[in-house]
Amino acid sequence: MSSTEPQAPESLYTAREPIFPRRVKGTFRNLKWVIMAITLGIYYLTPWIRWDRGPQLPDQAVLVDLANRRFFFFFIEIWPHEFYFIAGLLVMAGLGLFLFTSALGRVWCGYTCPQTVWTDLFILVERWIEGDRNARLRLHRQKKWDARKLRLRVTKWVTWFLIAMATGGAWVFYFTDAPTLLVDLVTFNAHPVAYTTILVLTATTFIFGGFMREQICIYACPWPRIQAAMMDEDTITVAYREWRGEPRGKHRKAEGAELLGDCIDCNACVNVCPMGIDIRDGQQLACITCALCIDACDDVMEKVGKPRGLIDYMALTDEQAERQGAEPRPIIKHILRPRTILYTVLWAAIGVALVVALFLRSDIDMTVAPIRNPTFVTLSDGTIRNTYDVRLRNKHGEDRPFLVSLEGAPGMTLTLEGAEDAVVTVPADSIRLQRVYIMAAPDSAAAGAERTDVTILVEDVSSGEHAEKDTVFNGRTN
Repeated sequence: MSSTEPQAPESLYTAREPIFPRRVKGTFRNLKWVIMAITLGIYYLTPWIRWDRGPQLPDQAVLVDLANRRFFFFFIEIWPHEFYFIAGLLVMAGLGLFLFTSALGRVWCGYTCPQTVWTDLFILVERWIEGDRNARLRLHRQKKWDARKLRLRVTKWVTWFLIAMATGGAWVFYFTDAPTLLVDLVTFNAHPVAYTTILVLTATTFIFGGFMREQICIYACPWPRIQAAMMDEDTITVAYREWRGEPRGKHRKAEGAELLGDCIDCNACVNVCPMGIDIRDGQQLACITCALCIDACDDVMEKVGKPRGLIDYMALTDEQAERQGAEPRPIIKHILRPRTILYTVLWAAIGVALVVALFLRSDIDMTVAPIRNPTFVTLSDGTIRNTYDVRLRNKHGEDRPFLVSLEGAPGMTLTLEGAEDAVVTVPADSIRLQRVYIMAAPDSAAAGAERTDVTILVEDVSSGEHAEKDTVFNGRTN
């Protein structure tokens, strides 16, 4: 009886083969350089922009002040109760993403996604230090770690780490005064939360941008799965004109060469792709439509004397039309269609509503919270007293006197705890918690009724601005 050795089961997974994109020049590559410079410049420099708001307010132009629960954006100040502004901006961001995806495919992924921007920056550093694609491939395949390979890798990793640390450091500067925090960080006097945040963001930036790269886009990011629902046959995306390029082959003076398509199978489009895919295989989840393959292919087509556009931005309807010999539709007709117009209208409507709400909001505000335990107190003379906690908000840059009063309540009086009259001073850009008492005379209608609607008013004595809140006065139950 013969025995056979058990065979190891075939693995369903394969080790990742690092991608080393080749350098490319062209319109879309230049556009990506410009967008990368702008986005990185905004991210790193914004915390250092100053904005004078007065002596009692922070002078950082963009600041998320968690300690005082404020968000400052140049001349705009958002308070906690105005979170609807943030919610509106998030809705606008979502609609904007839907709009651009519906019109131009994964243009966000290809040009402005943080993962794409920092990966581009890390690849640029890698190319400066280790050379272009072929040199990096040789270094990667070199098994022996000699002095040169160690020097190049350490130099690259140290540079990546410095960029990653600057990325984490820039993030924490948005949450406190940047110059002060920088001094505290350098002198090791900053809060441990700041160091922890920088450490976490440094590690994720270093790993995601340096080693995981396309894996984040393919496996971790949910957007490639979602974006399919945002696209249709009129969406502009990167595609290969297969009917023009096939059959592919080298254009040599040989028998049958005239039967070949325009594609010379040079793999230039594959070599420049940061995702390592072949666009000639059709639309793929990994494609981020960065259009670098367009630049590479156009360069090759010019060299071999063929028309540009073998790989190009186009829509599925263009493919069907061109196969039949018709001209593709103008890009503007692909962009302006019912879906994109609807997204644009919704996006603009929310933006206009937020702007109107921003300029119509008052610089003073109040909230009223009745004390429920007990709901009312009966004084020795029979007077019914209710107690309220009133929060007075002063959004001005200086202290303001606020007059608190009662409206539409015959037989009722209002007094303030700790104040001889009904006027209290609210510090600049802050909230004052004020205990308020409302009393109803024994023979008044409010004292004998179970519930009476009343209105508390607050007026800025110096400017005349006012705010009001409706509340309930609890009386005796018969």
